[in-house]
Amino acid sequence: MITQNLQELKSRIAEAAQRGGRRPEDVRLLAVTKTVPMGRIREAISSGQRLFGENYVQEAAKKLESMGDLYRETDWHFIGHLQSNKAKLAVQLFNCIETVDNLKLARALDRHARAAGKRLSVYIQVNVARDPKKSGLSPEELPVFLAEAAELSGIDICGLMTLPPWEPEPESLRPWFGALRDLRDKTNVGLGHSPGLRELSMGMSQDFEVAIEEGATVVRIGTALFGRRECSIGKRDV
Repeated sequence: MITQNLQELKSRIAEAAQRGGRRPEDVRLLAVTKTVPMGRIREAISSGQRLFGENYVQEAAKKLESMGDLYRETDWHFIGHLQSNKAKLAVQLFNCIETVDNLKLARALDRHARAAGKRLSVYIQVNVARDPKKSGLSPEELPVFLAEAAELSGIDICGLMTLPPWEPEPESLRPWFGALRDLRDKTNVGLGHSPGLRELSMGMSQDFEVAIEEGATVVRIGTALFGRRECSIGKRDV
């Protein structure tokens, strides 16, 4: 089932990218493995999937420890809310943190990354919809954040991430996806140097095609790949 789902998702991603005037290879599928058992993750890996995302540090630690050599063959992003006191473990486990939303966390990640001798990729989470239930910087706070974080040599701020409010109709989310793209482009003009912010992580199982049409480079997909989880019933499908 997972192999078939993955093939269908790649086809839909390619079609959405073409509608948006981009190449299919410009969009990466991040497989969300929250509560997904290792057997299904291994099946996804055997089907060619390499990019994965976890929401909880402790759950990820248990999974990744059990993977053996497969861990080195895969690329793991952290996509949940991260507290500064778990930054050290997150740096050890993940290649990228997609949910940096304050300077305290950015500085903690920078400190632990430099101590580990690595340069950690991070995305800045932006609350473009100004949803009080969601984390993230406001669009106005982003330039100040980037100016303050410019001195941090242990992290590479390479993109933006957003989680818009839940809506039953994917098309209604298009303005928020477009707003993140516009913010990225405007910020890059202000930075005035290359490479700037390259990545846009936005879109999940029910709305990823709209997100891709609006410029997503990473789509976070769980349910459409692994099937519905009991804990996701009544909630937004990732």
